[in-house]
Amino acid sequence: MVRRMIFLVFVLFGLSLMTFSLSHIIPGDPARLMAGPRASKSAVAKIREQYGLNDSLPVQYVSYLRNLSQGDLGTSFTTRRPVAEDLKRYLPATIELGALAFVMSTLIGVPLGVISSVRRDKLPDHIARFVSISGLAMPVFWLAIMAQFIFFGRLGWLPDGARIPIGMDAPPTITGLYTIDSLIAGDWATFRLSLIHLIMPATVLAYGSLAVVTRMVRGGMLEVLNQDYIRTARAKGITPGNVIFGHAVKNAMLPTVTSLGLQVGLLLSGAFLVEIVFSWPGIGRYAVEAIQRLDYNATMATTLVIALIFVLMNLFVDILYLFLDPRIAY
Repeated sequence: MVRRMIFLVFVLFGLSLMTFSLSHIIPGDPARLMAGPRASKSAVAKIREQYGLNDSLPVQYVSYLRNLSQGDLGTSFTTRRPVAEDLKRYLPATIELGALAFVMSTLIGVPLGVISSVRRDKLPDHIARFVSISGLAMPVFWLAIMAQFIFFGRLGWLPDGARIPIGMDAPPTITGLYTIDSLIAGDWATFRLSLIHLIMPATVLAYGSLAVVTRMVRGGMLEVLNQDYIRTARAKGITPGNVIFGHAVKNAMLPTVTSLGLQVGLLLSGAFLVEIVFSWPGIGRYAVEAIQRLDYNATMATTLVIALIFVLMNLFVDILYLFLDPRIAY
């Protein structure tokens, strides 16, 4: 486990170096973008001096690492606020969206994969295979646009985006998660509206992950159901329900657990496009705008935060897998 923590440090360092290098390769002058097209050369020069953009790239990178070691993520060129403050504002929206999508993909994908394997080549299996293929094949941005067109534009069942209706006050900030904060405040109207606004973007985001979970559970179950101990259990007269849920599901879930970290990565990458389409004020949308505006500090910070979430989730999965299968040693 100590080795994995050391590896985490090297991963974050490598990502910071790669992100820093790539962001500075992009043509353009962030100082000019900040000052505006009509700004004088002296105003642009002042901004470059203020943010240290006149220094060489190695000096800028070392300065960034030094500030990062002190917990300073820098100041956003776009919002003119500390990046840490921006992340505190936007990250909860992405966590809320991703958490609901993760729960939906797991609660639907696992039972669907189990039923698909038990009812192989029957209607449930055909449905599961359609979900798996379509979820992996359809681009998330196209699915998001189609969902908006159908459920908002045509049917009017769900709102088209945003966390709460325009003009409505957000609940008192405690966690930054509107559903949780409104529950804590006892504001059921805000809870209901924030949950309704979550349904469509979370479902779109969950669909690709649902396809992977369904496919992995189905494959794991089919492999386990052909094992000798399952045949022995059936020969002993154990009921089909006990064979499936008492023996097969537990062992088939082990490979699926290892994919949970990958699911988080899939959800985080999909969140970028989903947040753009649904005007969701999360870290994905913030990152895209930062890249477009050559906001180096914001780009670096969002990359590191997303990487940290992904790596920590994989570390959690490793620990969970260790408890599920004591034969594994790290």
